Amino acid sequence: MSSPALSRIASHHQAHRCSFHPDRQDLYLRLGTVSVFVRDQQRSLRFYLDQLGFDLALDRESSSGERLLAVAPPDGTAMLTLVSPRLGSEVYELLGRPTQIAFLTENVFGKYEEWSKRGVTFPRPPQIQPCGSVSATFQDPDGNTFTLTTDESVIRELEEHRREHVERFEAERRTAQELEHAREVQARLFPQTTPPLATLQYDGMCMQARSVGGDYYDFLDLGRRRFGLVISDISGKGTAAALLMANLQAHLRNLCTIYSSRPFTPFALEQPQRLLHAINRLFCENTADKAYATLFFSEYDDDSRRLRYANCGHLPALLLRNDNALERLDSTSTVVGLFKDWECAVGERQLFAGDTVVFYTDGVTESFNAAGEQFGEERLVSALRRNRQLESPELLRSLVQEVRRFSGDQQHDDITLIVAKCR
Repeated sequence: MSSPALSRIASHHQAHRCSFHPDRQDLYLRLGTVSVFVRDQQRSLRFYLDQLGFDLALDRESSSGERLLAVAPPDGTAMLTLVSPRLGSEVYELLGRPTQIAFLTENVFGKYEEWSKRGVTFPRPPQIQPCGSVSATFQDPDGNTFTLTTDESVIRELEEHRREHVERFEAERRTAQELEHAREVQARLFPQTTPPLATLQYDGMCMQARSVGGDYYDFLDLGRRRFGLVISDISGKGTAAALLMANLQAHLRNLCTIYSSRPFTPFALEQPQRLLHAINRLFCENTADKAYATLFFSEYDDDSRRLRYANCGHLPALLLRNDNALERLDSTSTVVGLFKDWECAVGERQLFAGDTVVFYTDGVTESFNAAGEQFGEERLVSALRRNRQLESPELLRSLVQEVRRFSGDQQHDDITLIVAKCR
């Protein structure tokens, strides 16, 4: 087959590495390997790797003891299998003949100069063909000849791919920049300070699995020496969950400001329920039908050490008493935002000096290791008991470290905890 003919055929094939088209209805098909017959596999291997700049694609021993060796050009998907035929065989006679294999490049003259300097043999310089394409013939150490060719369609295609790559890279850079900005903005939504309480030491942390996430925790001044500790997990992940998280936080803080500014009346004893009913109504009205959040809202009285709470479909908080007894603060209502007709009950615990309360999201207990085992509540309780003597900030960090050591480098969900210790 002539070089111009090879060039015309090659110009119809994609120059990029993978030519998969998702809209194709027929079964996927591409060229895999082409055999090149050589006398010495190792010598030919050095020629392709060192002089042509190819990559090693395969080098192993077959079941019959033969060496299976293949190389591939740096772009494209096809491989050349380097086969060493037996002396005197029919295939051996094919050594040193034209292979009918053509390599596409965007600049034949440039590749000719590069390879010539590396000692590649070209019988003659590149030639301009009547059709306008450029081609050259080169030889391997066994005298097998190959065609190096290009035409305008290949050049246009490569330029288009480079332009698409630049545009894609720029779009990815902008997206990464926007996500980083979103991460910084969301980080500011979490509490920036921990106002001191006379009878409670507390701290919180959220480690997001992505740039932004749907876990939320907060510390709220409810007035009259009452303090709110809140933790929540928004349905979904990523940006959508982060927007819902910001929505929930805005509603909660606004309503807490309103309620805390009201004068104390017997009606205030129902304040957690009234506040959460308003939260549920606003969340239903301002989010999609299937959006919801698990929410643990607790109100701590700094004078009486009383903890009133509403667990809205969230994981139970863990109350470790000073005598090492464990209590679980289970659900008192269903999730927030899913049902307009929603009822909320309130639980209550009296805290004593030395008691510790841990609030957490499922990113803690559902973290799993390489074997697929979950960290689970039992490990969390065990870690809490082992480290209970630590102050709240150190205890919080120790629990997070336990989870991260268990799950390794891969974090699959947001990890959020609040630790509160009664003085």
